[in-house]
Amino acid sequence: MNELKCEQCGHVNPYGTRLCQACGNPLDEKDKEAAVIDMRYEGVARRSQTYNKTFVDKIWNFFSSVKVGISIIVLTLIASALGTIFPQEMYIPKVVTAAQYYQEEYGVLGQIYYMLGFHNLYGSWWYLALVAALTTSIIIASIDRFFPLYKSLKHQRVKKNAAFMKRQRYVGKEEVDNEDAVLEKAKALLLKRRYRVREEEGNLLAEKGRFARWGPYVNHIGLVLFFTGAMLRFFPGMYIDDSVWVREGDTEVIPGTNGEYFIENEKFVMELYDEEDETFGKAIERAGGMVVQNFQTDAVLYKRKDDGTVGTDPELEKVKEDEIRVNHPLRFNNFRLYQSDYKLNELNTMTFSLRSRESGEDIGTMEIDLFDPESEYDLGDGYKVVVNSYFPNFEFNEDNEPSTKSSIPDNPAFIFQMITPEHPDEGEYSFVGIRRNEDVFGTNDYEMKFAGAEMKNVTGLTVRKDLTLPFIILGASIFMIGLIQGSYWSHRRIWLQRINGQVWVAAHTNKHWESLKKDLGVLSAETGLQAHENEALLLNKKGKN
Repeated sequence: MNELKCEQCGHVNPYGTRLCQACGNPLDEKDKEAAVIDMRYEGVARRSQTYNKTFVDKIWNFFSSVKVGISIIVLTLIASALGTIFPQEMYIPKVVTAAQYYQEEYGVLGQIYYMLGFHNLYGSWWYLALVAALTTSIIIASIDRFFPLYKSLKHQRVKKNAAFMKRQRYVGKEEVDNEDAVLEKAKALLLKRRYRVREEEGNLLAEKGRFARWGPYVNHIGLVLFFTGAMLRFFPGMYIDDSVWVREGDTEVIPGTNGEYFIENEKFVMELYDEEDETFGKAIERAGGMVVQNFQTDAVLYKRKDDGTVGTDPELEKVKEDEIRVNHPLRFNNFRLYQSDYKLNELNTMTFSLRSRESGEDIGTMEIDLFDPESEYDLGDGYKVVVNSYFPNFEFNEDNEPSTKSSIPDNPAFIFQMITPEHPDEGEYSFVGIRRNEDVFGTNDYEMKFAGAEMKNVTGLTVRKDLTLPFIILGASIFMIGLIQGSYWSHRRIWLQRINGQVWVAAHTNKHWESLKKDLGVLSAETGLQAHENEALLLNKKGKN
């Protein structure tokens, strides 16, 4: 690329530089004609403005564009908003398929919502691609601006030429009798106001709050960490939010542990507030009766000892015992098990007896595990009952045929085939459910009679593992630091130059102009050096009005 040589001082600047890095002379034709020069990036040459030949250059320039970054933000916000129109798939009931749920609940719009993939928006590849593109844009835009700006500010010269001075927003010049004495007095005053003052050939540069310039870049670091944490949630093993239901006395594998850890529900406890208690009695009455004081699971955590061979019962070793309560999870190996739900008196087993209708004699009884029923039960002496069909949560479907809502035995029903000496081949069929006992294919000689049931309490535990949380917390904290850094402080500079027998004053800040104006007022009162708002800028304002 061609280099730019300053006409005033002869300093050679990289192509794309707008202000000479030695004397501040405007190099760009627009800046030469402007009333006030653009000091946003100190006029330095950025990579995106100087290179545009290779494929890498074009990618870099694309993502470094502020317009591209804003466009990606807008697209991400629109997509995020669309994801909130209907519930995401993770929040819908598990008893039906996602396609069926959205169609039944929301009609045609729900069906379109599902077909377009918005039901699982935040885990979709294209949404993650948007977040990745936004993160890439933030990184490239920050690098493209930070390093040139840092070098420019670190190596900035004290002495500036008249073209630079007169194109600042605040500028003034005074003829003084004793330049050295006035400048020395100004230096002492600025040091007292906590400016960092540098001197070169009798000229002064007072600078304060440079660290405020890095606020946006600190923000960007925080955002990158935050988005990284958000994207890591969709990598296997980094984030788990699942649930497990465990019945009293049962042991279940913990989701997300690859079959390594198991949880046993020794006992589920639910405690209620005493309605006679003077403290809570009135509150319980207002709530309409029973109010839960505590519900907890007395749990035992196990770890698998063997290699997990398929088809064999796992060999477990006890890891720890704990009482899982609300806000008191069981913690292990980056996992946390929270008490989140419960179900009292869930049907666990049902007992039936085979009875002769003619004699009223019970031939035999059988106990059915509602979660793992056997296919047939042999009662001896030629009597056998076959479970022809089992419906854990019975209902009639749209075709008026028996079906089940879910695998939970909330309303169990059976079609039994009763094999007896009188009917050894085809047997007799009976449909049995809660408050339902009907013969199938005619009147039967035998019937299945309900004899009893065993119920168990069930605990619902939420399984959480979040290795992304440190990224998200750190990113949010750094973002807030950058926000405060860039919002409440400003980078102020005051140049005092000896030009043609006069002392020139120019001042610039990236924000909070009133604070700088106050400092200039104090400087004027103490030294007589005045800086007013640029006359050319004022004329432009009047012309627009």
